[in-house]
Amino acid sequence: MYDPVQLRTFLTVAQTLSFTQAAGRLGVRQSTVSQHVRRLEEATGRPLFLRDTHSVELTEAGEALLGFARTILEAHERAAAYFTGTRLRGRLRFGASEDFVLTRLPEILEGFRHEHPEVDLELTVELSGTLHERLDAGRLDLVLAKRRGPGDERGRLVWRDRMVWIGAEGLRVDPDRPVPLIVFPPPGITRARALEVLERDGRGWRIACTSGSLSGLVAAARAGLGVMAHTRGLIPPGLVRVAGLPDLGSVEFALLRGGRSSPEAEALASAILSGADRLTRPA
Repeated sequence: MYDPVQLRTFLTVAQTLSFTQAAGRLGVRQSTVSQHVRRLEEATGRPLFLRDTHSVELTEAGEALLGFARTILEAHERAAAYFTGTRLRGRLRFGASEDFVLTRLPEILEGFRHEHPEVDLELTVELSGTLHERLDAGRLDLVLAKRRGPGDERGRLVWRDRMVWIGAEGLRVDPDRPVPLIVFPPPGITRARALEVLERDGRGWRIACTSGSLSGLVAAARAGLGVMAHTRGLIPPGLVRVAGLPDLGSVEFALLRGGRSSPEAEALASAILSGADRLTRPA
């Protein structure tokens, strides 16, 4: 009833919220993507996406299909790995952005370790900017991080979202005073974006808290010390969107490989792409 190829297309559209981007990531035509989604909608008897010329959003039925699709694809991949007898071995240096500390990325890594116990997986959690530097220096094999900004098309797009201002519930930003910022240290990509949009808007700002860990920033925000720029789909519990500040634009998360390609890196990349909807869910 549910073709794994069509389900993978559906997950890719759900992750990118773009039929065009999904086609590019899958290496097929946009018409093929539309056809796969249409056939799934015929199989389920319900619309899976609300779409117009400007946006693509999941329907309630689409949200429900996400979990089923991932489960079906995981079972399909386990069966394929079992019967092909492929056993991966070696060392894999993987870097993940701080953004995913509070998500279900650990579940994806746990599943990978279960499927490939002979791969020595070394995890580095850092700022996206630092991960880009380490990848370029040959110190990492695979990275899941923010793209550096508009025009950066490196890697395989995993997920696109809006960036928003967040803070403690009830926090109000005085328009006549500098904006109190809670930020990562340089070379944080989110930090650079926040400063750029405030300066472009002519808003004054001051640094209220700097921390290299997401947990430290969240603690400061919950204490009401200021506002932080954050991905809309990853807002931590206890924090809410703050109005009255300039638009931060969109953000893209991508998988980037180093100069050394390996079956281990490709296997982990596939696992992350298949389970990318978990990256927007709290642990």
